[in-house]
Amino acid sequence: MTQGAGQGPEVQRTATLRDFRVPAYVNEAGPFVTSTHPADHPAEAVPPADAGYPAPPAAYPDGYTPTQRDLPVIQRADTLQPGLDPSGRPTSGPGPLYVVGDVHGYLDELVAALQEQGLIDSSGQWCAGTTRLWFLGDFTDRGPDGVGVIDLVMRLSAEAAAAGGYCKALMGNHELLLLGAKRFGDTPVNSGAGTATFQAAWLLNGGQKSDMERLQDHHLQWMARLDAVEEVDGYLLVHSDTTAYLDYGSSIEEVNDTVRETLTRNDVDEVWELFRKFTKRFAFRDEGGADAVRSLLDTYGGNRIVHGHSPIPYLLGEVGSEDGDESTGPVVEGPHVYADGLAIAMDGGVTMSGKLLVRRLPLHG
Repeated sequence: MTQGAGQGPEVQRTATLRDFRVPAYVNEAGPFVTSTHPADHPAEAVPPADAGYPAPPAAYPDGYTPTQRDLPVIQRADTLQPGLDPSGRPTSGPGPLYVVGDVHGYLDELVAALQEQGLIDSSGQWCAGTTRLWFLGDFTDRGPDGVGVIDLVMRLSAEAAAAGGYCKALMGNHELLLLGAKRFGDTPVNSGAGTATFQAAWLLNGGQKSDMERLQDHHLQWMARLDAVEEVDGYLLVHSDTTAYLDYGSSIEEVNDTVRETLTRNDVDEVWELFRKFTKRFAFRDEGGADAVRSLLDTYGGNRIVHGHSPIPYLLGEVGSEDGDESTGPVVEGPHVYADGLAIAMDGGVTMSGKLLVRRLPLHG
């Protein structure tokens, strides 16, 4: 079950794979990886297109997926225990809430931003205790190391869970694009504007050959299970600034289940339609934008919406297209609040010499 508005405190939520509490050993050879040798993952399969945990048992039964029970037993001396602050005193309530905008393969910039906010230490390990961290999607494409970004998020998810916090992520349109390129390649789809393919769209939108070559089974499983919508502390978290989520359900749980079921059916046209709708943007920007935000808040809960997807320079009308001159555009200093104060945009435009944003909610200053 996916927690939505009015379903009780987060501590009562049943942990599943979508909570991303994945042990670090998923990055090692094992039941999730068919092979780790580069020769076993030729690029020709789909041409380029837009620590410290014990090893698992030697084999798992067919259909096995990792759950919280796979996490090792960690002794008190090893790390901060859930419910305690660094001094050992009991804490009250959940930790602070942070959100991360679109990363698009810029791993070094992500590490620097997380360190700046005190969420990871100088060695890249989680050091934020019970903090809650949400990524708003779009981990790959355009930047140099999308798979490295995914690996970091998966590892931090395990480390944060062990410390009593969490690190979770939403489905972005580029996750759908990469899944589609890997699964369907150059299979034609009904695009409504002539013949199209996921492979061609992936290339057009910054797909990186190195990411495709390094993708493994556990990366694909993780992406396919990401939620599309969540509500936390009165903030409705989504990737895209669109009302298309309403097409997939009248509750958070229904939207997330519908998206997951669509990917499970593996129908190229259905997945393309999902990708197309998640790629829509600017629904909250112009006249009627505040009403569009309210339609989502009224349906799914929350007082404000937080999204990525559309870079802040576009929302400000100072840059028109990602295909344009990337050297132009305003300096992004932080999130953009608009639509009568109901919407918070978090994509700082890192792909266009902007800024990768990591911020604590509520915003201050």
